[in-house]
Amino acid sequence: MNRTHDLIGQTAIVTGGASGIGAALTRALVAAGVHVTCTDVDLAGAEAVTAAARGRGSATARRLDVTSAADVQQAVDAVVAEHRRLDLMFNNAGITFLGNTEELTLEQWNAIIDVNVRGVVHGVHAAYPQMITQGSGHIVNTASMGGLMAAGLMTSYVTTKHAVVGLSLALRTEAAAHGVGVTVVCPAAVDTPILDKGEIGSYRGRDFYLEGQGIKHPVDPALLAQRILEAVAADRPFVVEPRQARIAWRFGRLAPGLVNTMATRFVAKQRALSR
Repeated sequence: MNRTHDLIGQTAIVTGGASGIGAALTRALVAAGVHVTCTDVDLAGAEAVTAAARGRGSATARRLDVTSAADVQQAVDAVVAEHRRLDLMFNNAGITFLGNTEELTLEQWNAIIDVNVRGVVHGVHAAYPQMITQGSGHIVNTASMGGLMAAGLMTSYVTTKHAVVGLSLALRTEAAAHGVGVTVVCPAAVDTPILDKGEIGSYRGRDFYLEGQGIKHPVDPALLAQRILEAVAADRPFVVEPRQARIAWRFGRLAPGLVNTMATRFVAKQRALSR
């Protein structure tokens, strides 16, 4: 049952909202009647998304660097000052690197940890106490299938997304007593600009991500956003899309050794193709 009508009149912050999943979430939330603060380091992109959003809710853009705890806290404080509450926190901003682990610099490791892990931590640290005070709210953290399963050539990304899954599931067990929900989003390759970013050397992202996750076509961000809102309304712990990804996840839990062997062979194939 679709219960997204329950979101009417609520307030939300979306990080990484200028494109991809964040932009799709902003549009879906506004359509569902939510008052959204769409944030991104790319303010012009966030403004373009909010200007185009249509629905019963509203959207405003704000420049936000999730690696700055102060920036995130200020965004939460601004929403609470205006609306007296924050109902939904979408910790969605993320980056990726694709390539051999030995080629990653420490600067790249630090960058992906800062955005993908600390960015989520900053969102939780700012929003969760407010939601406890309210006695309600929902935190949504964007991870990945890379947070449920592992394959090489994207080791730094997998590391950060496993951290996000662990944080989300642990926090969910604490937050329930306060009336706060937590959902972690673990999609396979989504049709966003991130598919074509983060390559190191001769590796190419889009084909790698699709083949590596066993899907022919990337997930539609608009469809994923709708699934996320449905999961929030129903207080579900996971969103895993598409169906093939859910099957792969379950198979991996039943036969982890076989999945590891398959992943090792896939890495060998990708290395051969990149030469």
